[in-house]
Amino acid sequence: MKINSIFTIIFLCFYISFLTAQNTELANSYFKKGEYEKASALYKPLHENNPIRRDYFKNLLTCYQQLENYELANDLLQSQIIQFPKQTYLNVEIGYNYQLQNQLDKAKVYYEKSLNYVKTNPNFGFVIGQAFKQNHLLDYALQSYQIAKKLNPKMNTEISEAQIYGEKGELEKMFNSYLDLVDKHEKYYPTIQRYIATFITDDKNNKTNILFKNLLLKRAQNTPKDAWNILLSWLFMQQKDYNKALVQEKSLYNRNQKSLNQIKEIGIVSLENNDLETSKNAFHFILDHTPSIQTNQKNILQAKVYLLQIDNELAVTKTEKKIVDDEFQNLLLEYGKNNTSLNLQIAYANFLSYTYNQPQKAIQVLNEALPLTNSKFQKGAIQINLADILVFTNQFNQALILYTQVQTNLKNSPLAQEARFKVARTSYFKGDFKWAQTQLKVLKSSTSQLIANDALDLNLLITNNIANDSIQDALKIYAKAELLAFQNKNTQAIDTLNTLLLNFKGHAIEDDALFKQANLLIKIKNFIQAENNYLKIIQNTPDSVLIDDTYFALAELYLNQLDNPEKAKEMYQKIIFEFPSSIYLVDARKKFRRLRGDSIQ
Repeated sequence: MKINSIFTIIFLCFYISFLTAQNTELANSYFKKGEYEKASALYKPLHENNPIRRDYFKNLLTCYQQLENYELANDLLQSQIIQFPKQTYLNVEIGYNYQLQNQLDKAKVYYEKSLNYVKTNPNFGFVIGQAFKQNHLLDYALQSYQIAKKLNPKMNTEISEAQIYGEKGELEKMFNSYLDLVDKHEKYYPTIQRYIATFITDDKNNKTNILFKNLLLKRAQNTPKDAWNILLSWLFMQQKDYNKALVQEKSLYNRNQKSLNQIKEIGIVSLENNDLETSKNAFHFILDHTPSIQTNQKNILQAKVYLLQIDNELAVTKTEKKIVDDEFQNLLLEYGKNNTSLNLQIAYANFLSYTYNQPQKAIQVLNEALPLTNSKFQKGAIQINLADILVFTNQFNQALILYTQVQTNLKNSPLAQEARFKVARTSYFKGDFKWAQTQLKVLKSSTSQLIANDALDLNLLITNNIANDSIQDALKIYAKAELLAFQNKNTQAIDTLNTLLLNFKGHAIEDDALFKQANLLIKIKNFIQAENNYLKIIQNTPDSVLIDDTYFALAELYLNQLDNPEKAKEMYQKIIFEFPSSIYLVDARKKFRRLRGDSIQ
C-alpha cells in the first residue's frame, strides 16, 4: 500500500510538471504573437504557483502593461515587493509602470531610488542595470553600471556598457568599452571578439570596420600589447586581407617566439582563397623559423608540401610542370615513402593525375601508400583520393568499391559522408540517376554544410530533368559533359554541351547547359562566347532557378575579364532590386557601391 502511494505521488509530480511545461510553452507562444489577454490568463497561475520565477513575473507584468491595465500591473508589483523586499530591481519596474502612464515625476523618484541602491552596494549594479535595459531605459542602465564601477573598479561592467552603447548606435564608445576590458586582462580577448563579430563585415571599406581598425591602431601605437595585434590580425582575416593579417602575426611571433600555428592558418586560408603570394610568404616564414630538429620534421614537411602545391598552381608551361615534378621527387627522396610522408604522397599523386597527366603513375603511388598506415582515417583519405583518380580515368566500378569501403569502415564520419557524395556523383556520371538520388537524399542532413549543399544541388538537377524525360537522354549527355570537365577535358565538355543544346532546344536542362558551358568557356578564356551564353539564359529563361547565379556570373565577367564596369554595375543592381533573397545579395551590394563610387568615411 505504501509503495502504491509513493508511485501515485511520483506520477502526480510528473503530471503537474508536464502540465506546467505545457502551459508555459503555450503562454510564451501567445506572448510572442502579441495575444496578451490569452498569455496573461496562463501566466497568472504560473506566477502564483512559482513567484520566484522572474520570467513568469516579468511576462505577466508586460501583458498587463501592453493591455494598459496599469492598476493590475501596480497590484502585481506591490505584491511582489512585499513578498520579496530584497529584490531591489522592482523599483525600476514600479518607475517604468508610472512612466507608461506618463507620470514621469513619480517614475523618476523610483529610478533615483534604484540608483541609490547601487550607490549603497555596487553589487546591485548589474541586476538594476539589466532591469533598466530590459525597459529600454538605456541612459539609466549606463548610470547604474558606471556608478558600480566607480565604487568598485575591479568590477567588469565593460561588456554590459558596450552592449548598451551598441543599442544606442554609439559604436566608438562600444568598441572602446570592449577594448578597455581587454586592456584590463587579455584573457577576455576571445569573448570580446565574439561580441565584435556581429558588427564587423568582410568589407574593408565598411565604416564600422574602419572605425574598429583605427581604434586598434591607436591603442597599438600608444600602449603596445599582443591583444591589439591579435585583434588586428582577426579583423584582416574577416576582410580577406590575408597579407595584412600575416604582417600582424609575424610581429607577434617575432615578439614572443611562441607558436607558428596562426601563421600556418593564414597560409592555408589564403591558399584556399587563391592568395598564393601571401600563402607562399606564410609557409616560407614557417620554414625559416622552425628549428631543424627531429621533432619538427612533420611541421617542416607540411610547409614544404603546401609550397609545392602553390608551385603547382602557378605552373603553366611544360617546363614549369617538370620542375614541380622534380621538386616532388626530391622531397620524396629526402623524407622517404613512409607513414610520416603520406600527405606528400597524396599531394604528389594529385599533381601527377590532374596537372601532369600521368594518372596511372598516380594510382601506383597511392596503392603503394595504402599499406604504410594503420590509421583507418588516413587509409580512408588515401582511398578517396585513389577513387577520385579512378573516376578521372573512367574506372567507375573500382572507384565505387573504394568509396563504399570508406563509408562502411568510417560510418558517420566526415570522410564517410564525402565518400557517399562521391558514390552519388560517380553514379550520376554513369547515368544511374535513381541510385545517385538515393545516396543524395541521405546527405541532405550532412554535418558538413558544403557536402549538404552539393548534395542538394545535384539532387535538384537530377529531379528537375528526369520528370518529363523517360529515356533521360538529355541528362545523360549533360552528365557526360560534367565528367569531361572533371577530367580537365574542357574543350570536349564544351563540344558535348553544344550537341546537347543543338538537339534539345527548349528542354528543361537548356539553362543548366548554357550556364555550365559559359563557366567552361571562361576557363579557356573565350569570354565573348561566355557572355553570349549568360545573356541567352536571361533572355530565354528569366524564371530559371539559375537566374541570379547568371546575373552575378555575368557581372563578374564584365568586371574582371571584359573591362566593362558599367555593365557589371547594371548586373549587380539587378540582383539588389530583383533578387533580395539571393545568396549573392551582400556581395552584389558591396561591389555595386564600389563601382558607383560611394565615398568611404
